[in-house]
Amino acid sequence: MEGHLDSHSRTELPTILVVDDERSIVQLCKALLEAAGFHVLEAEGSSEALKICTQHDGPIDLLLTDLVLPPPDFQLSSTGNQFPHVNGHQLAVRAATIRNGLHIMLMSGNPDKELASHGIKRGSLPFVVKPFGKDELVQMVREVLAQPAPALNQIGNNQGGSDVDWFG
Repeated sequence: MEGHLDSHSRTELPTILVVDDERSIVQLCKALLEAAGFHVLEAEGSSEALKICTQHDGPIDLLLTDLVLPPPDFQLSSTGNQFPHVNGHQLAVRAATIRNGLHIMLMSGNPDKELASHGIKRGSLPFVVKPFGKDELVQMVREVLAQPAPALNQIGNNQGGSDVDWFG
């Protein structure tokens, strides 16, 4: 029976896309989550994360992203840029549009300031505060994955669609 459980768990490992502009945070999350039995994809910025969301063949179950994602290099924006550098909240909106059923989890070292500056109410999205412990991260990821994925309802189209309601 144990062999059956092992083979089942191998084929159904949840896949988590970890995004942070600090490589050490990406590596830490990857090590902690893989040790807990998750498959981890890595991105060091929103542009790379959007490419992965668009081009990855397999499932992506959860996006774990830093809220503040400064562009690694300043680039002029162009209308043809399918993978722009955006902050973590904008990344979540775009990724959820690309990947139906994507779970979202944000992280930041200064949550109250960062959430307010992006117009996000505390508690509206799952959030982990840096620095975090292994157990805290793994438990929150499991809790988020156990809930239905949020549905996006964009409002305020006259404001460029930047206002987003999240429903869990």
